[in-house]
Amino acid sequence: MPNGSVNLEVPERRGAPHVRGGQQYLSLHRIANRRRDVLSVETFRTLLTLERRRAQRSGQTFILMLLDGSLVDEKKRTTGFAEKLVGAVSSAIRESDIIGWYEQGKVLGVIYTELNQIENLPVADVLEHKIQKTFKESLDRSIASKIVVSLHVFPESREKSSQDEAIDEKLYPEDRKRQNGRKIAMFAKRFVDLTGSLALLLVLAPVMAAIALAIKLGSKGPVIFRQQRVGQFGKRFDCLKFRTMTVDNDPKIHQEYVQNFISGKVKEETENETNEVVYKIKDDPRVTAVGRFLRKTSLDELPQFWNVLTGEMSLVGPRPPVPYEFEAYDLWHQRRVLEAKPGVTGLWQVIGRSRTTFDEMVRLDLRYCQRWSLWLDIKILLATPLAVFKGSGAC
Repeated sequence: MPNGSVNLEVPERRGAPHVRGGQQYLSLHRIANRRRDVLSVETFRTLLTLERRRAQRSGQTFILMLLDGSLVDEKKRTTGFAEKLVGAVSSAIRESDIIGWYEQGKVLGVIYTELNQIENLPVADVLEHKIQKTFKESLDRSIASKIVVSLHVFPESREKSSQDEAIDEKLYPEDRKRQNGRKIAMFAKRFVDLTGSLALLLVLAPVMAAIALAIKLGSKGPVIFRQQRVGQFGKRFDCLKFRTMTVDNDPKIHQEYVQNFISGKVKEETENETNEVVYKIKDDPRVTAVGRFLRKTSLDELPQFWNVLTGEMSLVGPRPPVPYEFEAYDLWHQRRVLEAKPGVTGLWQVIGRSRTTFDEMVRLDLRYCQRWSLWLDIKILLATPLAVFKGSGAC
């Protein structure tokens, strides 16, 4: 951390229970298996969180099936609908599967664990077919036709179109709950983002005009570089930066570098020792003379205040990854795009900047998400100018 900068160490929050694996998971799972009573929303979602974290470590697949009865006539939902739905689903699942309310009285959930391939058919298709068949046999047609069945597989498939969300929010209900519990604080954060980005755009307008002129005089091509990034919950957006490279450069150079960096395969050799490399490519031949100065001073990121103004980014948050970077993430890395909106600056930028390993960068982002407060944002904003002035780790 730069000398003289604001202290960013934040004490652990007290009073809020932390969901951990091990004994808590086993005890809750035994309760779920010992009886077929449908679990409460809180218990079911806790088990879903624990199952997802267990799958992140083991790499095993599980499926969350949601049976949404919101379209069923309200009168029918108040006259034994829940009992009939639970009874029908219970008869079609294994004892090891977990059944509970995802939304009380409306959306029933089933967690299928320890899945095996069934002949040559996808497991999800087999499970859905079995449930639909059970509905036809056990429920009135008017009710069965109104129940919407959706399946959510974890780990999630990376084979999605660029317009689709890369993260299935249904598998992460605790993140939405956390955001809902912080509505007032998040409103204040958005207010700071709006007023701060607008003020900075106005104050820095002369500087940005000078930069635009320097870019135009220095090389051919547009002043603004638009690059698709992955925002919160995997939503794609166009991130704006001042162009620092020559036009028509080969992006494969950076793609290969980033993927190797994430996997820990890239090292920087010095005369006497091997150091961890910076996140960005040093001495990148694609970068222009003006671009090297902009990157060193982080002035190339000033147009991102427009992304903040439009709500795609925040002043403070994790750095938004490019899609091919996200594709190289391990499962636990994905949490950095789940728990907070991406930011222009953040805990990593002021403490680690580029000179950290990728795993260390992710841990800093997760620490920020878990301990977030408006005061922490203010401290990071106050520490950012010094980090930019020193330029440690920038390239």
